Amino acid sequence: MVHSVVGLSTGARYLRGRFAVPVAVGALAVIGVPTAAAAASAGAAPAVTATIPVGSGPLGVAANPLTNNVYVANVNGDTVSVISGRTDKVTATVPVGSFPHDMAVNPATNTAYVTNSGGTTVSVISGRTNTVTATVQVGMGPVGVAADPLSNTVYVANSQSNTVSVINGQTNTVTATIPVGSFPGGVAVNSPISLETRCRSSADGPIR
Repeated sequence: MVHSVVGLSTGARYLRGRFAVPVAVGALAVIGVPTAAAAASAGAAPAVTATIPVGSGPLGVAANPLTNNVYVANVNGDTVSVISGRTDKVTATVPVGSFPHDMAVNPATNTAYVTNSGGTTVSVISGRTNTVTATVQVGMGPVGVAADPLSNTVYVANSQSNTVSVINGQTNTVTATIPVGSFPGGVAVNSPISLETRCRSSADGPIR
């Protein structure tokens, strides 16, 4: 299977040769990606292999490649849907905070994180029990979230506080609050190379 696709969706997440994409209110599309050999020999192209009913207003999505589970933040339902990537079925619906926006997964600890953009919290979900094990106070309007599996650290972009909260994944406490630009909407971690964290602000130019 290929390991990247450009321009598929800003909300897409790659999982074992497939992409999971929020497509409409209450649905998640699973897109199969053919191998290079199959595409060359048969003209195969990516195609939707399943459409999975989830909660109301699916927005953020993240996948755990070790457990083959997918997590979907349902912004209008205040829940997270847990999907088995093996069966394409919802196996659990987890109540979280107000207006859950984005998801991140730390596969090393089998833990999922969801930003509750209607308040000031991040819900921590155990991938083993599919329950909220902690609620972490961050800044106002948390939206983007990313997890670093190497350092067990979580980064949260707080859109209304103009800050990034740094969370210790072991203690579920905020260890630092970093001022950034106006209305930060996303955050990403480059952990395999340099543990470098980059935050995108709507008032900033391209990230370099």
